[in-house]
Amino acid sequence: MKNTKMIALMGVVLSTVVLLTGCGSQSADAGLYKDGTYEGSSDKGIHPGLKVSVTVQGGKIAEVAVVENQETPGVGSMAIEALPAKIVEAQSTEVEAVSGASLSSAAIKEAVDKALEQAKK
Repeated sequence: MKNTKMIALMGVVLSTVVLLTGCGSQSADAGLYKDGTYEGSSDKGIHPGLKVSVTVQGGKIAEVAVVENQETPGVGSMAIEALPAKIVEAQSTEVEAVSGASLSSAAIKEAVDKALEQAKK
């Protein structure tokens, strides 16, 4: 009798876990952000005024573009070329800075974070 109750209880617990896991993945697929294009800026780079444009589609980061900057060519430009794609791939600004361009990387991340703040649901 005890084994039957234990098996039934385990079945209920397992079913609940499966059901809750399924619900969680559905809400994650909906995305974190409202669709649209948002702008953000940062003064953390070598020079102030770095601006980005972030496009959200399907609730996810679809594109990041640096639209204005005064960063040093050959140094800051390395971050401008590499970091936007990394952010889109990771769906986050929690990506590694570009080596040798840490200030430009910080500026891009901050500007993207500011843009995404506007897009939060």
